[in-house]
Amino acid sequence: MDIAIASDHAGYPLKAQLAEDLRAMGHTVLDLGAGDATTSVDYPDFGRACGEAVASGKAVMGVVVCGSGIGISIAANRVPGVRCALVHDNLSARLARQHNDANVIALGARLLGSETARDALKAFLETPFEGGRHAARIQKLG
Repeated sequence: MDIAIASDHAGYPLKAQLAEDLRAMGHTVLDLGAGDATTSVDYPDFGRACGEAVASGKAVMGVVVCGSGIGISIAANRVPGVRCALVHDNLSARLARQHNDANVIALGARLLGSETARDALKAFLETPFEGGRHAARIQKLG
């Protein structure tokens, strides 16, 4: 699966680790930056880039990371067609897919340990959308 990944400087170390994990799982990774943890960058630019990659079909799913995950999730969600969910653990990642058909996951590098983030990402990728009663709700998101 083609997966876009992006972060700001605060999220860079976790993003790099998650990109490596995705490649090890056999996914193709479209790394949209940031390029390192030392140069301060603006999270909206990277959230938007990831959202646009998913919305345009360049990637099937996306992963965004900043310090809290909040700002970059807001940026990704401003792109029409993106349903970015800020998750905190395995359960919230699974529910984001099952009930909300999220196509981008947001993680807070300063709030999550790397193992929790890795576990959440794995759950996000492995969990299908349930459809059913949730499909009508997703339609209302437009």
